[in-house]
Amino acid sequence: MDEHEIEALGKSKIIIKNGKVVSVEEPIVDYCPLFDKYRGIKKLTKDSIKENIEFRIQDFGMCTADRKFPSQDFLSIGASEIMSTLLKKGFLDATVIVCDGCGTVVVTDPDKVEGLAGRISGVIKTSPIKNVISFVGISNVLDPESCEINQVKGLKMAISKNYKNIAVTISNAKDIPEIRKIEKNNSCSILIFGVHTTGISKADAAIFMEHGDIITACMSEEIKEIGDKKNIYKTKTKIPIYAPTEKGKNAIEIRLKEIENKN
Repeated sequence: MDEHEIEALGKSKIIIKNGKVVSVEEPIVDYCPLFDKYRGIKKLTKDSIKENIEFRIQDFGMCTADRKFPSQDFLSIGASEIMSTLLKKGFLDATVIVCDGCGTVVVTDPDKVEGLAGRISGVIKTSPIKNVISFVGISNVLDPESCEINQVKGLKMAISKNYKNIAVTISNAKDIPEIRKIEKNNSCSILIFGVHTTGISKADAAIFMEHGDIITACMSEEIKEIGDKKNIYKTKTKIPIYAPTEKGKNAIEIRLKEIENKN
């Protein structure tokens, strides 16, 4: 069945079936500075959310067989842009990310990271899309039949391919202790990106900020509160990205330097 569930634009739950938006739930916040800046959306409502998702389906075929993979940077500094830069510069061997039509995947090509993840939101469930699986390479998809989303298993898969410096995107803070354990037991270096953090609990925010490397604040007051209280390094972007570790800070600065050199 061609069905995809994503959380986007204020963490509204959206279901897309056969290329059509069939369900949009109320968002948990009604404003996002990114969508205001890039799409002129002043207030997140079910209608404005549906319109934006339909635009993405039409523009690059999100969650459909017409999926395209735009590899130009969407944001100056976001998770996929940082990962792409680190892959390009040789600081990373692989990334473990989630995309529509595949679920959890291991990607080593910087352009593919941006093409797959640059313009999508939090994928909760997805079903197989042939051209996306072909683009990624079937051997790089955790489960091409079920499109399982499981970042811990994805990390183990990356390690089994002998990658040592790996970035992994995490939206569930409960996965982080397990990832740090895997890192220690396999003598590798894992860069944990905390993503999709809007609406998370104080306890989960604390785990992200204590054990993650790069955390996108999204619209999470909990992340911002901890980050600012502890004076954690952050970007000056509209939606701050925090780096609780030296490793995270260095990664962000490598990306900032690349942007500077482009301008």
